Amino acid sequence: MSELGTADVIALTGKYQMGNYTRHPVAFVRGEGARLFDAEGREYLDFLGGIAVTPLGHTHPEVTRAVTVQARNLLHVSNLFHVPVQSEAARLLSKSVFGGKVFFCNSGTEANEAAIKLARKWAADQGKTGVHEFVVLEGSFHGRTYGGLSATGQPRFHKGFEPMLPGFVMVPFGDIAALDDALTEKTCAFLVEPIQGESGVRMHPPGYLKEAERLCRQKGILLVVDEIQTGLGRTGAMLASERFGLLPDVVTLAKGLANGLPLGAVVARDEVAAAFGPGSHGSTFGGNPVCCAAAKVVLETLRSPGFLEEVVRNGDILRNGLSELAAGRTDVRKVRGLGLMLAMEMEVETKEIANRCLQNGLVVNATSGNVLRFLPPLIVNTGEIRHALELLDSSLPAEGRK
Repeated sequence: MSELGTADVIALTGKYQMGNYTRHPVAFVRGEGARLFDAEGREYLDFLGGIAVTPLGHTHPEVTRAVTVQARNLLHVSNLFHVPVQSEAARLLSKSVFGGKVFFCNSGTEANEAAIKLARKWAADQGKTGVHEFVVLEGSFHGRTYGGLSATGQPRFHKGFEPMLPGFVMVPFGDIAALDDALTEKTCAFLVEPIQGESGVRMHPPGYLKEAERLCRQKGILLVVDEIQTGLGRTGAMLASERFGLLPDVVTLAKGLANGLPLGAVVARDEVAAAFGPGSHGSTFGGNPVCCAAAKVVLETLRSPGFLEEVVRNGDILRNGLSELAAGRTDVRKVRGLGLMLAMEMEVETKEIANRCLQNGLVVNATSGNVLRFLPPLIVNTGEIRHALELLDSSLPAEGRK
């Protein structure tokens, strides 16, 4: 553990790292379950989870054991060879998400890059000349590398990095007629988040996703579902797609897959996955043995009896608590989300509210200007949820109370 104080860490960060992150003046040095501890020993409830990255919480004993054992045996080997723990993680992941073939990478944006290449290669292998376009939605977020960034329907992320890559057609959120018109003979895939996370946990209109799936099937277009934030138990199902009755052709995953270690994945139906033959795509570190050892524990835990049902129950407790808070206020527009992916949309900017939460010992996230986002570890308990609601209540503006 570092012996540096918070001020020392802040000074080092400012001197030696690029300034591309807006960082809170807190340096976390230890975690346990749903709790974090800073360099001064202060305790916090973590209701951000590394932005949905630690589903089993901090320092989960089984994850720690698996990572330690694997690190003693083998840290890395090239994907030119077979990697036992990687193949075991792939088996578990495939069995968990519709039985497709798996490609491992290191992050969510890399997973989306791979999915973009896979869909275009699939179309080319079908002899579909000129079929290369992706239809994406306003408000979407698919990553920060150029493919994922070009697919992202938020121009604020594009600013200064133009021109974006060609081949991405953006349509309005929730407009099924616009989607129908945009899915043309040039379209190879519709890329969609089942819930838009970075836009403030935005839910599609009822029936939209199923109708979008029907249009894709009718027109021979791939349905590529970005489950990087919504997947792996976050909504109370292995995939949020299940909550909406969807069966994707391709799904992208990352964030919680290895409980904090860098691991992303693409899972695709066999006939689509076949487009990635030898040499078509790769990743030096993708499927790293240590990360896959952690992923095995995550997947085994998510698949254990009653685990996802408990996520649903705790999600209901948190949502009901947020709704009760909202009912006593004049400055809350809406509480929305599924499972333990929830948001409170407010009439006011939420950045300062999130700062006050942090000062009071609660880690949450302000996003999309006026939204508070809640993404606690999936192992959070009822007592921690009740405490978090108390801390939130004390952090909200006094003038908003009825």
